[in-house]
Amino acid sequence: MSYVTACLDTSPFLPAVCDYAAWSCCKLSAPLMLLHVVDRPRYPGFVSLSGTIGLGGREHFLDELVRLDAEKSRVALEQGQALLESAASWLVASGAPEAQLRLCEGSLPRVAKEQAAGTRLLVIGRQGEESSEEDYVGSQLESVIRVFDKPILVVPEHFIEPSSVLLAFDGSDTARRALELLLGGTLCQGMQLHVLLVGSDSEVTRLHLAWVHERLKEAGVEGSVSVRDGLVEHVLEAYIDEHGVNLLVMGAYGHSRIRRFLVGSTTTNMLRRINLPFLLVR
Repeated sequence: MSYVTACLDTSPFLPAVCDYAAWSCCKLSAPLMLLHVVDRPRYPGFVSLSGTIGLGGREHFLDELVRLDAEKSRVALEQGQALLESAASWLVASGAPEAQLRLCEGSLPRVAKEQAAGTRLLVIGRQGEESSEEDYVGSQLESVIRVFDKPILVVPEHFIEPSSVLLAFDGSDTARRALELLLGGTLCQGMQLHVLLVGSDSEVTRLHLAWVHERLKEAGVEGSVSVRDGLVEHVLEAYIDEHGVNLLVMGAYGHSRIRRFLVGSTTTNMLRRINLPFLLVR
């Protein structure tokens, strides 16, 4: 069974993650999984400190650290379980399907990778609970994107039901898979579809656009298809403002201007400039 998996923590993005996850479940007719990962710092194991300068034989300090670490882990797990149960109750009360709950210890990227086999869509907030107001992208988000091989919906702090979707298209295999996902799936069914290629007018560009037009025709879907040149973030931002787009779809990796700009320092720039949910396709 493939779930819509929502990554929950205590950040301000929690309500939006729940709302987008519930919306996704409804659109995909998929069950819901609520996931919370306790990622705690771990103290060293049982190591002899007798030869350590200044500590002598005070191994009881290590024992105390281990005890405190175990207590911290217990409290974090209890808080995580309470968070999951509270979110599940709130979602059911708002009409969402009853959710499966999963509480894990470890790193979020590792757990997300393990969860991928049973996940149809991962929903995650743009920032996590440890992010500061100055951070535009959570510290673990890029790591999750790199290891997760299913579509990821990265959401802003506030929920707005998507009605218009923009695919940032570059002609790559990933971008073509993204278009097939939009045409063949139900997540964006009924939305106004826009396909935008960022680049100069050329023979290659025209071939890419011809392929898009052909796929839209075969699928019986009407959509706006266009090409614009310029800096990717500026072009996307201008197009979104002009057409009232409220969901952006992109390929997660590659070497085109669109996908090269997504991962790395420009991820921060994009998310800072464009406050929309992003559907990332591998």
